[in-house]
Amino acid sequence: MQRSELILRLLLTEICDDYENVDQIILKNVGERAAKWGVMVERADIVGALIELIRDGLANAYHLPDQNELANMPSLDAIEEDFATYFLVTKRGLEFHRSDTRWWPFDDDDDDDDHLLPDWQ
Repeated sequence: MQRSELILRLLLTEICDDYENVDQIILKNVGERAAKWGVMVERADIVGALIELIRDGLANAYHLPDQNELANMPSLDAIEEDFATYFLVTKRGLEFHRSDTRWWPFDDDDDDDDHLLPDWQ
């Protein structure tokens, strides 16, 4: 698995069950998971993956608290202080996410994940 695919899939996992914001939740959680294998994730990696997910119809962007879906990927050039832009998986994205769990490099029942190193490591 390529680094970019791991980031994309970890990001998709983050937005599967709730609206999530890049600066509030996504970057922290994806970064922590990826760091277990020495993969550093920057905000630009997350924004790039979101652009790809939205382009492919696997995620949508929203303005909260009004929950208005945004027509396009919003500009995320600066860190959000008001946490107004959120992302959520689409039905198609959820189907994609559930279609193949073999990529998941974590053992959720075991805190020692060293034995699950991805093949790109």
